[in-house]
Amino acid sequence: MDTDWTDRFLELEVGPVAHGGHCVARHEGRVVFVRHALPGERVLAVVVEDGGGAFCRADAVSVREAAPQRVPAPCVWARAGGCGGCDFQHADPALQRRLKGEVLAEQLRRLAGIERAVEVEELPGGALGWRHRVRLAVDAVGRPGLRAHRSHDVLPIADCPIAPAGALPPVLERRFEPGGEVEVAVDAEGDVHVGASGPVVQRAAGREWRLTPGVFWQVHPALPDALASVVGEWAAAPSGGTAWDLYGGVGLFAAVLAGQVGRDGAVTVVESARQAVADGRAALADLPQVGWRVGRVEQVLGGLTGRPDVVVADPPRRGLGRNLVEALCAREPDRVVHVACDPAALARDLSLFTGRGYRLDELRAFDAFPMTHHFESVALLSRV
Repeated sequence: MDTDWTDRFLELEVGPVAHGGHCVARHEGRVVFVRHALPGERVLAVVVEDGGGAFCRADAVSVREAAPQRVPAPCVWARAGGCGGCDFQHADPALQRRLKGEVLAEQLRRLAGIERAVEVEELPGGALGWRHRVRLAVDAVGRPGLRAHRSHDVLPIADCPIAPAGALPPVLERRFEPGGEVEVAVDAEGDVHVGASGPVVQRAAGREWRLTPGVFWQVHPALPDALASVVGEWAAAPSGGTAWDLYGGVGLFAAVLAGQVGRDGAVTVVESARQAVADGRAALADLPQVGWRVGRVEQVLGGLTGRPDVVVADPPRRGLGRNLVEALCAREPDRVVHVACDPAALARDLSLFTGRGYRLDELRAFDAFPMTHHFESVALLSRV
């Protein structure tokens, strides 16, 4: 049997949502991951990628029977063969959040053995205009744009509706070094920064940061305050206590923890990006209880002394992993607040923690990336 279905058209009954911005369908015994479709729909899809194994990838090109919450996509590039940035522009925002909750619940059940219903919470500002930091790709002749899905091709977009209105068109008319990238950031003042222009002023948790262009800050303007609030509530670091802020960036969570432990306590931030640490030191210069360690968490952790009362960890998409979870559990913090941008990585980490004497007490998720399959989660783990 020929298992290379590339460019083949398939009539599909679309099943449940899956992690990654697609839904699951089956055809002739194989799994088909379908983009631009919704659960319960019947679609005509074209296979766009097939490695010859148990599954292939397809794009819906025609909807035979639509789901009730299907809506017109606000962007012409949110289609088969189009931009890779948005996965769910064809879904009502309330449905997008429900689908994301189903993804997290499925990952927890499958990877961690945790049965838990999940509500993905809406952030202020709506589903468009929220992305305050955009990295544009530059094509071979210097035109900036966004990449096609799972491709290096640069699409000649005129604007992007999930970016703040008016921010991108002037940049997209310019020319840049061919083959490179350019970051566009809109700061708390409403100023648009292109490339190395700066500083980028950001505010959260009652404080202000003046960041070097390129230093990480969340792309949704409401997310830093939302995360800082939850981390502060769940960390509950004692006065005079010890807190570790791993993958701490510019010290957003460290600022909250410092207020809890006070001048007699200690907060240690571990961050590998030197410029982020420099910017964080400047922003938190009035908090002597905050100390900074520059380096990779897995390399620095062994040199940290004492037992922390609480650990806040905001690792990259891959999560903490077995070695770091075991190293943290060996230090026996009372609580671990785990911030995660990938549901599968979070579920794997939670499985490791619960196997080492911790229980999952709280879990919240935020729709910090509307129109895409991404979202942000925060989990509270307590030592049993």
